[in-house]
Amino acid sequence: MANGKIGVLVMSYGTPESMDGIEEYYTHIRRGHAPTPEQLAELSSRYEAIVGGVFPLRENTNRQVAGLQAALDAAAPGRYSCYQGLKHARPYIEDGVTAMEADGIKHAVGIVLAPHYSTMSVGSYMKRAQEKAEEFGIQFATVDSYHTHPKLIEALVTRVKTAYEALQDVQPVKVLFSAHSLPVKIREMDDPYEQQLLETSKLVADGAGVTDWQFTWQSAGRTREPWLGPDILETMKETAAAGYKGVLAAPIGFVSEHLEVLYDVDIEAQAEARELGIKLQRIEMLGTDPLYMDTLADSVQDAARAVFA
Repeated sequence: MANGKIGVLVMSYGTPESMDGIEEYYTHIRRGHAPTPEQLAELSSRYEAIVGGVFPLRENTNRQVAGLQAALDAAAPGRYSCYQGLKHARPYIEDGVTAMEADGIKHAVGIVLAPHYSTMSVGSYMKRAQEKAEEFGIQFATVDSYHTHPKLIEALVTRVKTAYEALQDVQPVKVLFSAHSLPVKIREMDDPYEQQLLETSKLVADGAGVTDWQFTWQSAGRTREPWLGPDILETMKETAAAGYKGVLAAPIGFVSEHLEVLYDVDIEAQAEARELGIKLQRIEMLGTDPLYMDTLADSVQDAARAVFA
């Protein structure tokens, strides 16, 4: 591989490749502390509850990396080469950078399959990648966020409009935008995560012509410290109590179908909706939508031009 080629480290949270890998995965999330049998059983049961099991979740990320490679090849043939790096599963972030070094890459761009920046999420990915890149002498540029990219907003607007139409017979409807909760302490750090999510939500709502919407949180960790809320399940209860007959779930903090979508929304929130007597509809996830692939490709090229020009 030519040394003039720019490496692209595509990062995401990661998921086990099979049921057999869940314990290693959970142990890594817990910073080397193995889960209790009860914790392992609970997480395993969530994967088992998802139709198709664990394997499709990993494939979602693989397809997105391949989609970004295709978009970059179309925009700048032969200029970029994508590598994958996962936070909590193999290939780890450091593995992706090591693969770049083995191929003679001298310049690289890091991008995360998450549009919104937080020091506790995207920032932590970039820190690990940059430290490993520095070890190898690779010049490393970063894409910190792309939450207002016009093509991203366009893709989300289309999804909200389509899903909203499926709720026409159950008016009134409230649109609930959501993202993965983080510890409340990020507010003390002047972290942009929450504000960026609200910016994306407003742009999408305005584009879709939605005036009745709210932002809520989901998938909070089970730790002693407080996490951002309210949780989507609590918001759904309040929405039903206010007389709404339908809820449109728009988990804009996620770009793919994985546990937080297929279980937390499609199973857990759907069960809550049935209990409340309301209808819950979810938007289609971005996956390899050409508009999302172009969003990523544009962002990578902008970062490369800014740093390597």
